[in-house]
Formats: sequence, structure tokens, C-alpha cells
Amino acid sequence: MDFELTEEQRLFRNVVRDLAEKEIAPRAAELDEKGGFPWKSFSKMGELGILGIPYPEAYGGSDGDMVSYAIAVEEVSRACGSTGITFAAHTSLACGPLYYFGSEEQKQKYLAPLASGQKVGGFGLTEPEAGSDAGGTQTRAELDGDEWVINGRRTFCTNGSVADIVVLTARTDPGAGGSHGISSFIVEKGTPGFRPGRDEDKMGLRGSVTSELILEDCRIPRENLLGVEGEGFKQFLATLDGGRISIGAMALGLAQAALDRAVPYAKERYQFGRPIGSFQAIQWMLADMATEIEAARLLIYRVAWMRDRGLRTTKDSAMAKLFASEVAERAAFKALQIHGGYGYTRDYEIERIYRDQRLCTIGEGTSEIQRLVIARQLLGRL
Repeated sequence: MDFELTEEQRLFRNVVRDLAEKEIAPRAAELDEKGGFPWKSFSKMGELGILGIPYPEAYGGSDGDMVSYAIAVEEVSRACGSTGITFAAHTSLACGPLYYFGSEEQKQKYLAPLASGQKVGGFGLTEPEAGSDAGGTQTRAELDGDEWVINGRRTFCTNGSVADIVVLTARTDPGAGGSHGISSFIVEKGTPGFRPGRDEDKMGLRGSVTSELILEDCRIPRENLLGVEGEGFKQFLATLDGGRISIGAMALGLAQAALDRAVPYAKERYQFGRPIGSFQAIQWMLADMATEIEAARLLIYRVAWMRDRGLRTTKDSAMAKLFASEVAERAAFKALQIHGGYGYTRDYEIERIYRDQRLCTIGEGTSEIQRLVIARQLLGRL
């Protein structure tokens, strides 16, 4: 397997990196401080075709590949974690189900404006009582004539309160046990009975919107069922196989950002009459960070390469997400340790990076769930 990027992929990385450094990074601190949604960056990314990288031009996309998409998420997240997760959730989790399971009419109506950046997408899977156990969803959808009537709540929905289009699950067969009898639906902002609840006040990624969504006798057209009735849980598992590549790429970008700040600081900070980078303790931390980051990058690019070739990636996506997210945590910890007391203040960016990366071992399946997925792929269900 050749891990060398193509010339087109290298040029694309340069374009995204230039955007990230000039447009996204300068806004990162203010976005974190004030909260909200990165509207300016999102709009610019839409103009450049970044939001629809892995989807066909016929549906508003850029006809790119998953490796290019992973590169883009890495570069954006390296500049700003909040913008990175906004981008990843929109492109992987909102657009993905529409592309893979939607009808031609649904793709034209919903995917095209999302992939082109005209509208914002969200993905509703988690409920107050159904987090890691997504099969325990209690939201109900009942068919009434030509409409589905949905009642329930979603929590921790990235882009939730600002999303124009949300893909979510609801139980359509209450008699089916476990993950059976769950279906996927497309719900538009402004639909009667559908409203955002509160936006979460988070530890990190404060420049991304994370919301509760409430459905009370929410009526949507019958044709807004996504794919086959009762196949919703399977659809979302398949969606997460791709989504875990993006959250792994996000973690990679944050880990790289931590290293980017630790190396120059180790050269500039003097203690005991010399740069702290001259001490073996610091050198070993930097060496470990750099080595693990390169390993994570290879894992993520490899699984993206596999997706581009239509290979199943359930185990490999979980491995890449697990490793990259835990690498990001170790890298941020060591980078802050190298900064010492200054790293604990908001005068240095490592404080924000440290908070932002913490979500990566939780979102789109905790590290514990990733290990469960990997083990089941190795052993089968015992």
C-alpha cells in the first residue's frame, strides 16, 4: 500500500492549510471565548468546496476522496478545534446518511445544499437515556396518513440549534427489541413541533454549537423517511464508520497543534541557564509526541484510503479513532507540561487545545466503545 500523497492531494492540503492559517486560526481564541457558531469560516469553506469534499458534484460536492477529506479535517482542526468538529459533523454525520441511504430526490433536495455549504447539517443520535447504547432510543415515530409524527428528545447534537437539516433516528416498531425497529428521518428547521432546547455550556470546543433538540408531535412528510423503515440503526452504524475517520483526523490536528506549540516553546524558554529543550526529560516528551502523531496519521490516512476503495472499515475506523484521540490527549498533556505554569493560563493556546481535545475520546463512541467494536470484530459476538 502506497501512503504517499498524490500531487493533487498535496496541493489540496496547501489550499486548506492556507485557509486555516489565514482565516480560521486568527478567529479561534475569540470564538472559544465568546462561543457561538463559526459562520465566517463555515461560509468560506463552503465557497472553496471544502464542506462537500467526498461527494459528487451532482449533489453539491467536490468529487474528492476520503484521504483529502481527512487531510482537510486535520488542517482545520489544527487551526481551531471548534471549527474542525463543526466541519466534521456537518460533512460526515449529516451529509453521509443522505448520500449513502437517501433517494435521488432526497439527495437533490437535502444533500446538495448541505454539501455546497448553503445550509448547515446536524445529526441526532444521542438521547438523555441512550448514549453509548444508541439502540436504546426512546424517541417514537408513528405513521399517520401521509405524515410521520415524531415525539422525543435528542441531546449533544453538534450544530443542533443552527442546523437547517437534521438526520435523526426514532423507533417505528415499539414491539421490536434492542436495536431493531429503528428508522432514520430527515427533519427541517422550522417544522412545527421541532425546536431546539438549550445549547450546552461546554468545557472545550466552545466555538461549536452543541444542542438539545425537542420533538413534540412533530409532523414530517412520509417521504422524509431515510432509506428502508427499520434499518435506521444499521444506517447509523455505517455512518459512524466514516464519522470516526473524521473525529480521528480532528484529534490528529489538535495533537499536531500541541506539538507545534511545544517545540518552539522548548527552544525559547530558559531555565537553569539554558533552553528547556536541552534537557533530556523535555526531549523525550517531544520525541514521543512526534512519533505517536506520525503513527496516528498513518492509521487515519490508511483507513481513509480503504474507504476510497470501497473496503469495509468498521474495525479500522475504530482503531484509528481510538488511537488518534488518545494520542491527542497524551500530546496535549505533555505540551502543557512543557509550558509549565504558563500553559495553564489563557495567554498560551495550549490551554485551549488541552480543553478541546478532551472530547475526542468521548464523541462518536468513547474509547471504551471503540475497544468493544474492535474486540467484537476480532472475536465475533461471544
